Amino acid sequence: MTYKMIVLDLDDTLLRDDQTISPRTKEALMKAQEMGVKVVLASGRPTYAMTHIAEELRLKEYGSFILSFNGAKIINCQTNEELFSSTLPPETVHRLYDISRRENVWIHTYVGNDIVTEEENEFTDVEGNLTGMPIVKVEHFVNAVNEPVVKVLMLQEANRLVEVEKKLQAELDGELSVMRSKPFFLEFTEVGVTKGTSLHLLIKKLGIKQEEVIAMGDSYNDLAMIEFAGLGVAMGNAPDDIKEIANHVTDTNMNDGVAKVVEEFVLKTNVLV
Repeated sequence: MTYKMIVLDLDDTLLRDDQTISPRTKEALMKAQEMGVKVVLASGRPTYAMTHIAEELRLKEYGSFILSFNGAKIINCQTNEELFSSTLPPETVHRLYDISRRENVWIHTYVGNDIVTEEENEFTDVEGNLTGMPIVKVEHFVNAVNEPVVKVLMLQEANRLVEVEKKLQAELDGELSVMRSKPFFLEFTEVGVTKGTSLHLLIKKLGIKQEEVIAMGDSYNDLAMIEFAGLGVAMGNAPDDIKEIANHVTDTNMNDGVAKVVEEFVLKTNVLV
């Protein structure tokens, strides 16, 4: 099989624990792009927190794309054009706020390039450190969100959030997409919006077939694209239930798992275009 696209989650997949790309992985991805393969970044992160990685991999030069906010936005790196954008209306965000109070979990969202929260908490701090985005503490969350936002996060210790996830997936079925990106991040986007659905939209625009796509990830918000891709890859550090669904399990993010897939399935087999 000749693969034409490699789709990569960022945290705990492409990126090592120190938020860098290993030299081996970068070299493999640059060689793949030189062969004409599209490298696409797909993350729960806001677009703002992905552009520096796109720049490091020279995605603009190679005419590639970013799927940010769990697929709620598709960005053309060459033109900065939004090919797809999904948002939640303020009233939906306000409802999620009420649910967060009921379930005793923290909540935050994004307004412009800021993370907005009503209460300081360690998990929003993690998001701020990961994304480099300022955290703005507001007195009234509902009053601060008066325009559509792309997504909302609820945050709490992992064991508690598993319970909340199951409950809200049932309660909000058919209304919102509900999935965890990290054990302590529960994410809400417009119903039907996932990395998988946005990947489907993107390849249709580009004329790439489903079987010509490799998608790699480690967490539950990666499941849709892992299941969709012709070669769905779970990282060695992924939970066992994600590994069971994947077509292939690679090494960990700390041991060049992405590079090993690119070397085996692209660089050894693809024909230069």
